[in-house]
Amino acid sequence: MDVNAAINIFYGCVAAYHESGALDGLPSNPHAEGSVEHLLYEKCWTDNIQWHLEDAIRDPAIDPVRALELKRKIDRHNQRRTDIVERIDEWFFETFRSVKPVPEASLNTETPGWALDRLSILTLKIWHMQIEAQREDAGAEHRERCREKWRILREQEQDLADSIRQLLDEMASGKKRMKLYRQFKMYNDESLNPVLYRQTKD
Repeated sequence: MDVNAAINIFYGCVAAYHESGALDGLPSNPHAEGSVEHLLYEKCWTDNIQWHLEDAIRDPAIDPVRALELKRKIDRHNQRRTDIVERIDEWFFETFRSVKPVPEASLNTETPGWALDRLSILTLKIWHMQIEAQREDAGAEHRERCREKWRILREQEQDLADSIRQLLDEMASGKKRMKLYRQFKMYNDESLNPVLYRQTKD
């Protein structure tokens, strides 16, 4: 997986989401189903949905019933995001399965999937910060602050992309080992969330 290709997928997805006018609809994914590119696009689309749902729920005048509806959607999409990242990691695990680690091979603090998760969300930050930096109804000071933040975010994007490239290179050469871990989110699970399983018991 080429990191530049992932970045292009993310920016293409962000643009398509905003052109669609959807809040939480499913994407028309342009990549072949079963490919890692398909998963990355689906992941980024879910991040777009999460971003805008989080904006909407922060409306000070929001109706409480609407807020609860949005919170439930946020939870569902957050679980979806986690599931997709784990599928991305499964793809990387299979990709590097035949690589024999060197004796001193170490584990990374995060998997390729979760590193790409951060890169996807960073793409969204960059996109929205650029909008803020160009807002005609905002003052010059606001636009200047946002331009500086945009510059820093682009620097972070470059640094993170370089780090992911290094991680993938080290996995390909056996200098890093890959293990699959699950997030085991508990709040959506009726058998693990006490509020939910106590209601079921009652």
